Amino acid sequence: MDEPKPRNVWKIVAIICIFLLLAMPIAMAVLYVKLTMDKVEHVELNRQELGINSELPSETIEKMDSYTNIAIFGLDNRASGQLGGGNSDVIMIASIHDETKDVKLISVYRDTYLNIGDEYGGLTKCNAAYARGGVQAAVAMLNRNLDLNLTEFLAVDWNAVSETVDLLGGVEIEITESEVPHINMYIDEINKCLGTDASHITQAGKQNLGGVQATAYCRIRYTEGSDFRRASRQRIMLETILEKAKKTDFVTLAKIIDRVVDDISTSLEVSEMLAIAKDIASYDIAATTGFPFRLSTKMMHCGATVIPLGLEENVTELHKFMFANESYPPSSVVHEISEKIILDSGLNKDSPTDYDMSKFNDTVGKDGAFQ
Repeated sequence: MDEPKPRNVWKIVAIICIFLLLAMPIAMAVLYVKLTMDKVEHVELNRQELGINSELPSETIEKMDSYTNIAIFGLDNRASGQLGGGNSDVIMIASIHDETKDVKLISVYRDTYLNIGDEYGGLTKCNAAYARGGVQAAVAMLNRNLDLNLTEFLAVDWNAVSETVDLLGGVEIEITESEVPHINMYIDEINKCLGTDASHITQAGKQNLGGVQATAYCRIRYTEGSDFRRASRQRIMLETILEKAKKTDFVTLAKIIDRVVDDISTSLEVSEMLAIAKDIASYDIAATTGFPFRLSTKMMHCGATVIPLGLEENVTELHKFMFANESYPPSSVVHEISEKIILDSGLNKDSPTDYDMSKFNDTVGKDGAFQ
């Protein structure tokens, strides 16, 4: 066989060199992200103690297993990196359809009267689960009361949100007149806790919020709708951050990951986080809501509390929303908890609701909580 001509040899060498020059930055970037993610506080949950109801029907498990479901906790610890305990003032479930990449966000109202586990006080405000038993108890609380099979979680603190927004160049949010004094109050508090010097919001209208301002926005609850509206703001912020991240270059995303690793705790492995991150441009927020769907409020032994008006009926509605399960029959565990809630509160599925929750649930595509 004839020897290749020298010109052809050098052409092949040139092609290989160009390929290596193009591939090397990608390889280095992937290695950088992996090494950075290895610094994340990884918590291995005991799957035998996650409150997953053993009687869940196989068809229900099959439906749920076609989604990646992650419990998200935002901790109000007024300090950076303290992720082991504290009240989880943000309790959210992100449900990602594995094929379509559509995302549904569900806020579980922090004051909801649920069973956090007999060893931690039984029926009380659900945000106490994290404070009393850490993330293991918090995930188990969601599974036990909502008939879910959550095994993964992500916990973040104020600093993670603030630094992410700053590195993204801020986020555009519509601020109303009624929100201005409250966002400024929280800006002052966060500045004091984190040692930052973020400025006040001086007027209403759409504006680009920096990290501390965005975190303060997520904490507002002294306006119409109180904590229900606050949960709406939290989902709006998460959606806005996602949309901004989808348009952001890899270098910036890598900086964000590097900056916030100390403010994140998760059960996800590095490979799982990378698998989620690589598809970020494909994710779309398809629907959002709050739980319970029908509720009332009442002063209980644990203070001002959100009472599900029929926990069973609310759980059926939740499975319809999350998994398109049109007629989900709640487990005997949920039935028992529901009966105890009725006994303690005197409120049931036929009791009048205090709020029209439709005003707070759908936040898809919104850039402010009062639109």
